[in-house]
Amino acid sequence: MSTTKKPGTSKRRSEAVSKKIQALWLAVPLGLTFFFQGCAPRSETTEPSVSSDVELEKGSEIPKSAPAIKNADGSFKPFYVYLDSGSPENHYDPSGWMGDPGDLSMSQESTTAPHGGSTSIKIGYTAKKTQGAGWAGVYWQNPSNNWGSKAGGYDLTGAKKLTFWARGEKGGERIEEIKAGGITGEYPDSDVVGIGPVLLTAEWKQYTIDLNGKDLSSISGGFCWVASAASAPEGITFYLDDIVYE
Repeated sequence: MSTTKKPGTSKRRSEAVSKKIQALWLAVPLGLTFFFQGCAPRSETTEPSVSSDVELEKGSEIPKSAPAIKNADGSFKPFYVYLDSGSPENHYDPSGWMGDPGDLSMSQESTTAPHGGSTSIKIGYTAKKTQGAGWAGVYWQNPSNNWGSKAGGYDLTGAKKLTFWARGEKGGERIEEIKAGGITGEYPDSDVVGIGPVLLTAEWKQYTIDLNGKDLSSISGGFCWVASAASAPEGITFYLDDIVYE
């Protein structure tokens, strides 16, 4: 028995097949794109967590600490941890509260007889052992809250000393240690140096930490102080100002 085809049937089938083929060809590149994107290996170190001041060595994924600005003649330019409240020359963030942070209070905007400029840093330590440590302190860090888990810091090569001014509210206040560097972890500081104990007077006095011979190529912990409840059982109040690498 012969079958009679309706006029135009073959043409419509041909057009339908052609459309299917075109759809398949359009879908292939899109499908391959998603396939390769899904299978591409992800690198956890492609975009490391670094501060805005940190660069990457060319051809390397190892971050380089931001260099401190030099003078026109190449000599080391004073590099401030704290100059004045809100100053663009301030570097590092006093984010690393340690020991018994509940015993601490701090203001970087104290106008009570600053050493220079219009403000100084006022720090109170109650020695109440709120967290049971029996001591407390603060690290100025870069980036903020960096305990060596993040790349950052500054290359302070060329600095010969770290100076700061300090005074106690009454005089006789004891700071167990004041230091620079010392952050450990995956991205440790290149060195550590400090002085202490330091007995404060009621008048402003400048203190110096000698940096000669120290490796300052990567310093995330720019400044740190520590006080102890054992040596200050009643607590202390003191002031800091003009903290600077020179």
